[in-house]
Amino acid sequence: MSSDELGPLTGPSEYPNAFRDVLGKTDEEIAAKIEDSFEQLFYGDRYEETVYYPVPGTEQAYIWDDYHNSVRSEGIGLGMIITVELDKRDEFDRIWRYAKSTLQLKSGPGQGYLMSWCDVPGGTAVVCFDPFGLQQVAMALFFAHGRWGSDTGTIDYGMDAISLLEVMRHKEALNGGVASGVTNTFDPTTKLVYDYPHVSAADVTRPSIEMPAYYELWAQAMRDPFWSEAAASARTHWQEAAHPSTGLIPVRTHFDGTPVLNWDYFGSEAYRTQLSIALDHVWFGVDPWQVEEADRLLGFFSKLGIDKYGAVFKINGAMLSATPESALIFMNGVTGLIATNDDRAAYIEAVWTTPPATGETRYFSRLLHMLSLLTLSGQFRVY
Repeated sequence: MSSDELGPLTGPSEYPNAFRDVLGKTDEEIAAKIEDSFEQLFYGDRYEETVYYPVPGTEQAYIWDDYHNSVRSEGIGLGMIITVELDKRDEFDRIWRYAKSTLQLKSGPGQGYLMSWCDVPGGTAVVCFDPFGLQQVAMALFFAHGRWGSDTGTIDYGMDAISLLEVMRHKEALNGGVASGVTNTFDPTTKLVYDYPHVSAADVTRPSIEMPAYYELWAQAMRDPFWSEAAASARTHWQEAAHPSTGLIPVRTHFDGTPVLNWDYFGSEAYRTQLSIALDHVWFGVDPWQVEEADRLLGFFSKLGIDKYGAVFKINGAMLSATPESALIFMNGVTGLIATNDDRAAYIEAVWTTPPATGETRYFSRLLHMLSLLTLSGQFRVY
């Protein structure tokens, strides 16, 4: 398949703007808020605010995780999503050029995958092919193809998106079987995403790397029913993984939704699930459970106190860390977009008023802050 054979992507006819319609902010206030946040994220103080670093003497740039002292495909992918949504083509191209030249393997069993780091128990990290980053990059490339076209510059966005999807979907076939333990990114039977594409991750996933809204769009682009089936599987998995009373979703789960030993808690990685749930509801709105889940989740935090809840919990609700975390505040605000609770406006307001982290811990907080601003202003769109 070539770029000009890709099917067009179709999203909703309208995108809710909670900052305007719930908080009463003007279009000018919203635009200024987003532009200021982008400038800080990409061009602010290099030690306190920015995560975007151009490579001197090149047309490349990377997203830096100061806390973990590394470049992760998660940050690369989210940086590409943010820049394509904001029509920042130069920054987008620089990030993708870096990823292609530095992170994407050119040979061996993992050829085509992007190198990254994955967290393991004990607070350490291992080299891996992280499905979260891979999927964000692929989606960003499809959006770039739709927004800018693939024949107007030096990068064929559509072809790069097709190639990455082929690697994730057919890696084992490309390798003539499982080579050095490397597998497809998606389990061919359940259509769920492996925790990472390796035989050691069989039967294990992360709810936060299941992205049905993306899969529906890939089904449109590729005309491959596998992706629609993957979307249905992901939605079912979220229901199986979420705690029935608190709504909290664990970091890692088995394919049947039960938590993986030592990962049976709600922490920073799991926050990302909330964004995927909100996007799926806004873009496709096919699963009423998602609204029920949003109400249940915010109801849990409201019982603790909207300005008092911590950052890490057992999924039954027992608090493991009482220290507030801005990234969770931002994702709870996104959850407020699709919730119906009476106090949902307070969660949306908290996104508007809470500053993202600065210094060493800024990477995750500032990326999720920018994504929450785009989502709550109706600017996280399908192109």
